[in-house]
Amino acid sequence: MAVRWTDGHSSSVLCLSVSSEGLVASGAEGGELAVWDGRGVLAGRLRLSKAEDVASVAFSAACPTRLYASHGESIALLDVRALKEPADGFQVNEEEINCLAVNETESVLAAADDAGMIKVIDLGSKKVSRSLRHSNICSSVAFRPQRPQSLLSCGLDMQVILWNLQKARPLWTINLQDSETEEAGAQAARQFFNPPLAHSLSVASCGNVFGCGAQDGNIRIFRVTGVKFEQELVFKGHSLGVSQVLFLPEAYWLLTGGNDGKVLLWDVSSGFGKQQKSPARSLQRRKAQASTKKEGKLNKTAVNEDAEILPKLTIEHGEKVNWLSYAEFKGSKRILVADQSSSISVYPLPDA
Repeated sequence: MAVRWTDGHSSSVLCLSVSSEGLVASGAEGGELAVWDGRGVLAGRLRLSKAEDVASVAFSAACPTRLYASHGESIALLDVRALKEPADGFQVNEEEINCLAVNETESVLAAADDAGMIKVIDLGSKKVSRSLRHSNICSSVAFRPQRPQSLLSCGLDMQVILWNLQKARPLWTINLQDSETEEAGAQAARQFFNPPLAHSLSVASCGNVFGCGAQDGNIRIFRVTGVKFEQELVFKGHSLGVSQVLFLPEAYWLLTGGNDGKVLLWDVSSGFGKQQKSPARSLQRRKAQASTKKEGKLNKTAVNEDAEILPKLTIEHGEKVNWLSYAEFKGSKRILVADQSSSISVYPLPDA
């Protein structure tokens, strides 16, 4: 059974973030921002200017009292010890921001928006250092752990992109639809009506494995090798679009949330390294290494069809999942879920 944290918001909760000290920030429609302690007690509440929806919140890893929050096209910097008017802010995006990511050293902030732009802000100079682009809405950005200049992004253009912030061009790009068009006609027809628009990214603690959730209900797992990445696994997890993916601190345990109202926990390590190294796959790798185009192309051999991936835990949440987060409160592991309601649902996570 879920415990519900109430009284923090009056409208739908859109996003969550947990600090290293166990504080939880939540953003909602209408500019509402709240901070909670691990017991679900409200520690502070604020309505940001213009009452624009708070679509993303992100705590600093370097200083856990600092919180970044996007509202409309703006970014606010707040001190959660005294939640009041923002201490600082940025107005560099021209369209509504969907996702914020701060690297581990808090030297750089990335803000992805509806125009497909990713504005990369140098937090030392407080200026935009890079402007990166998707061809459609950019829905999610994530820094790779222990690699403060390495950024991943995905969007409604069905592109997943690996960036090095010292370069203006992508290191590697994969179009999620490429793998579908090479499969049987019936599968391709299904994808025509339900294309793999990419909604969410999460990187495992090792920094070399990441997951992506898409509108077609599939969960895709990728592995980064050098300046490129390859698809390791793809499996069906939800009957509707996958709105959220989240790697837990434990290696390769992945939470997913969907528009079908389900929250699922997976152990994706069971599918790694089981593909047969076919001549076609070896040829593909050689071609990829020789290519100067620096664009990945998925094919059927890159998908692990032999590994049966089944959820380790199924939560019938019942509402479309807007955001997932994870926290440990006094040794107890918890899954936090934001949905269409004004409350936050907190589920116990059994020891795996």
